[in-house]
Amino acid sequence: MKRHALTLCTLAALSLSPSLAFAHTSTGTGLASGLLHPLMGADHLLAMLAIGVWAALQPGQMRFAIPGALMLALLAGFGAALSGFALPMVEGGIALSVLLLGILITTMVRLPASAALLLTALFALFHGFAHGHEASGSLTLFAVGFMATSAILHFGGSLAGHHLRALPILTRSAGAAIAVSGLIF
Repeated sequence: MKRHALTLCTLAALSLSPSLAFAHTSTGTGLASGLLHPLMGADHLLAMLAIGVWAALQPGQMRFAIPGALMLALLAGFGAALSGFALPMVEGGIALSVLLLGILITTMVRLPASAALLLTALFALFHGFAHGHEASGSLTLFAVGFMATSAILHFGGSLAGHHLRALPILTRSAGAAIAVSGLIF
């Protein structure tokens, strides 16, 4: 129990470091760049983990519907960026998604299915757009890479959320740390 609390506190402290926010640097081109891109900014990293935690807190089929909506909207946002669509306030939308996901986890709220899926899609649209805007090399390989890493991060968050459900105080604490990170971003 103490080791879990120490790990959570360490992760929370690291996530609060503003120098990590928006740290999108070149990581190569194509697949390598796509695989690493979601890991290069704390905003993307936290959002993908947080949406996994939040999905794990949901009842029944929503645990599976949220990841589906996430992946589809990530691709839609990626395609929109590549097509030249102008999406205003992308970085603000990403920061807001981290803040709101943290609040949703902290409060352990269960929204109606339509609202949960709409929020998921909106959050993922901003993240996918940012990935598309910064894609390099083979766009197909970049997309495969960032989608794979996003899915792995989401799955990791989901596993954490599943285990945290038994410890509501840790769940709420993790959510609060995520929300504060969103404010900093």
